[in-house]
Amino acid sequence: MLRSLLWVWLAVSLLASCAPTTPEPMVLTAPAGNLSVRLWLNQQGQPCYQLMLGTTTVVDTSALGFSLQAASPLYSNLKVVDSQFSSFDETWEMPWGEQRQVRNHYNEMRVRLVETKDEQRTFSLVFRLFDDGLAFRYEFPRQTAIDSLVILDELTSFRLAGDHLCWWQPGDWDIYEHIYNETRFTEIDALSKRNHPNLAQTYIPENAVNTPVTLRTDDSIYLSIHEAALYDYSDMTLKVDKQNLTFTSELVGRGTDNVKAVVALPFNTPWRTVQIAKRAGDLIESKLILNLNDPPKIEDLSWIKPMKYAGIWWEMHLGKSAWAMEGGKHGATTANAKRYVDFCADNNIQALLIEGWNTGWERWIGFDDREGVFDFITPYPDYKLEEVVAYARQKGVSIIMHHETSSTVRTYSQQLDTAFQLCASLGIPAVKTGYVGKIIPNTEYHHGQWMVRHYQQVVEKAAEHRIMVNTHEPIKDTGIRRTWPNFMTREGVRGQEFNAWSYEGGNPVDHLTKVAFTRMLAGPVDYTPGIVHLSLKPYKPNNRIKHTIAHELGAYVVIYSPMQMLADLPEHYDQHPVMPFLKEVAVDWEQTRVIAGEPGDFVAIARQQRGSNRWFLGVVADENQRSLRLPLDFLPPNQKFSLELYADAPDAHWDHKPDAMVVSRKVVSANDILSLGIAPGGGAAAILRPL
Repeated sequence: MLRSLLWVWLAVSLLASCAPTTPEPMVLTAPAGNLSVRLWLNQQGQPCYQLMLGTTTVVDTSALGFSLQAASPLYSNLKVVDSQFSSFDETWEMPWGEQRQVRNHYNEMRVRLVETKDEQRTFSLVFRLFDDGLAFRYEFPRQTAIDSLVILDELTSFRLAGDHLCWWQPGDWDIYEHIYNETRFTEIDALSKRNHPNLAQTYIPENAVNTPVTLRTDDSIYLSIHEAALYDYSDMTLKVDKQNLTFTSELVGRGTDNVKAVVALPFNTPWRTVQIAKRAGDLIESKLILNLNDPPKIEDLSWIKPMKYAGIWWEMHLGKSAWAMEGGKHGATTANAKRYVDFCADNNIQALLIEGWNTGWERWIGFDDREGVFDFITPYPDYKLEEVVAYARQKGVSIIMHHETSSTVRTYSQQLDTAFQLCASLGIPAVKTGYVGKIIPNTEYHHGQWMVRHYQQVVEKAAEHRIMVNTHEPIKDTGIRRTWPNFMTREGVRGQEFNAWSYEGGNPVDHLTKVAFTRMLAGPVDYTPGIVHLSLKPYKPNNRIKHTIAHELGAYVVIYSPMQMLADLPEHYDQHPVMPFLKEVAVDWEQTRVIAGEPGDFVAIARQQRGSNRWFLGVVADENQRSLRLPLDFLPPNQKFSLELYADAPDAHWDHKPDAMVVSRKVVSANDILSLGIAPGGGAAAILRPL
């Protein structure tokens, strides 16, 4: 309680003392001149900044600094000793992603500060202004006074210019699987979301939110606050100060003390980012987060390939089978794996995920002594690993290895080389990792510095063995996929499995309409779509998917992932009318256009398949019936396209008629407008083929 009171006092003091004073602020303007940031030192020598969109204040006067262990705070008694301004403009090619070409264009201001007393510690504040947002970070060089920092709090603040509408989830130190809430800033109450029965681990110590957090001002300016290039540091949550309308960085800590991060100098913090748009869809199209990351550290990228995959996975969540062999319902048998391989081979699905293949699932969760339960190389007796891999290879299907760690992180770290060597020797190109449960050792959290280092270790070790990674229970995406393109996708969202676990705890009807404007702004999402048997009978007769079949198809285009799953059981796809779409839908894109959308209401996205003239269109919507008119001006001019549309039937409804769908075809061009009737909980999907 004392620490909380001290923090409030400190935050109020910093804000109160940050009013503009002389000398004149340093000003940086974005390339297009639409954005500007002002930086100054107040009379206490404290750095403060303000962000403007034209004459509109986006981020009001906000303070910067650090609270340190065994050292005086680093936020006052500073002076400017040097400032440099520069510009940068390049266009680079994504090896895979939402688009091929990305422009990276910004103006930069680098300001070096030094203390006027004490140890005369020094650091730089680096601001980059893009036409669609601001990024800044702290850079600490080598210096004689100190060789490391023990950080108790990072005091970066974002003071809002009003009580904005926010789409947020609690600032959990262990998980990103909460529902996204829609409230005003002053109504954020993360602590009321502390315990959810379907979460395997959760820790919410403050009234704070996870990032990205998305906001809309009363004059319809859209904002997203996040971070980029998170390495060897703690995840930043944002503490809520309702009185001062301010977010302040609250780094994820550890259970032993109040330390949030320990860094050796030289060191650069992650970038703190504010994306800005006058149209909600522009937040999705922005590549600001990626542009703040370095180019690839992997020279040969030829082995990194986006893919669709199926999995021995959904049947466990339904209760049809089990991960463990004990009990007689083992799902990962040789015969079952071959059945899935045949399904993949027949339906243009490149890979198969097999969960529950290795021994240890009888004691994988809920046991304090679970260290060493999994070894990641020993299959159950009824699963012939080499035989399955060989059978799949003959069919042109790759196997995705599953490494569920049960959060025994030291066990997994010790076995990384052995586990990845096995994958490489068998030609297995990808691994899905998992971290269900409380971290062992129990002094650490999923989103703390210790785990950030571990997640990065896994990706880099995987790259040595030419293996792609899909992480569940991950650290959030901060654009590292640009530097490490084998970090393909990650969960970090309330996924499809919640729908199988319970009806009340399942995903709400408007779930994906919020995910698209929040979680997806960070990067690819392994949501595991593709459930076509929406009632979940006979396995979970009281549960169901809370949207229509057209909505489920639309998610393939709207919710981006370069590894996209067909999550349902093979028998449910047999002769299903959606299969022509699922066989063709792409996972790698030439370009992306967000046609229309509002967070929590609906979103419509068109994507052009990479290396092809085909386009795919997806729509997902909330519980309200609506009519949409979508211009097709994203298509090239003077060309006709065949439109194959999967849409809600007139009487479709997520609750009582979710399977009602109409498939239609017609010829369209860039001059046309597509009229859609969207059912409650509905959506649409389309293939546009050039004629």
